Amino acid sequence: MFSGIIAALGQITCITARDDGAGTVRLTIDAGRLALDDVNLGDSIACNGVCLTVVDRRDNSFCVDVSPESLACTVGLATPGPVNLEKALRLADRLGGHLVSGHVDGVGEVLRFDPVGDNRLLEIRAPAALARYIARKGSITVDGVSLTTNSVDGAAFSINLIPHTLDATTLGRLQPGSRVNLEIDLIARYVERMLGAPSGEPVGSTAASS
Repeated sequence: MFSGIIAALGQITCITARDDGAGTVRLTIDAGRLALDDVNLGDSIACNGVCLTVVDRRDNSFCVDVSPESLACTVGLATPGPVNLEKALRLADRLGGHLVSGHVDGVGEVLRFDPVGDNRLLEIRAPAALARYIARKGSITVDGVSLTTNSVDGAAFSINLIPHTLDATTLGRLQPGSRVNLEIDLIARYVERMLGAPSGEPVGSTAASS
């Protein structure tokens, strides 16, 4: 579990095809200012909002394996370049953003990235299937960054980005046409499941078992 508060900007420095017959690739990521002294093999680090498992660690870099399915459903991991990094939460950590699972729900497209004083107005069009989960003044994760929506119009929503967010994350590099990883609010996901469960059926149960 993550909070969507980016700890550091990292850099994908190398992408190597794995000899596993499945199309998996291994990413080597320079961690930048992210401290790795408490990171062990098997730990989770969110990279551009995608929860990935550390499989190797060397000095100030770490390696993760990414499946073809993950590459097909996300953006920002298939080529060398900057990535937003966040280590998994501890139970005692402050929740400065909102609860983030690191499971990308879809890829959105940037429609506008306009200056408003020192800030930027970011407008994104989400996949139509995600529109119902996006609410005005609600939470959404964009490339791993916890953000609050200002307005919602169908599947499009807008966000105000302050200078700190622009400087401390990859979002300052966006432009119209850029594609971004989106994760909807975890609470919205559970609310839909509870409201959709048939009356009298415990939530999470299945109609048949093997």
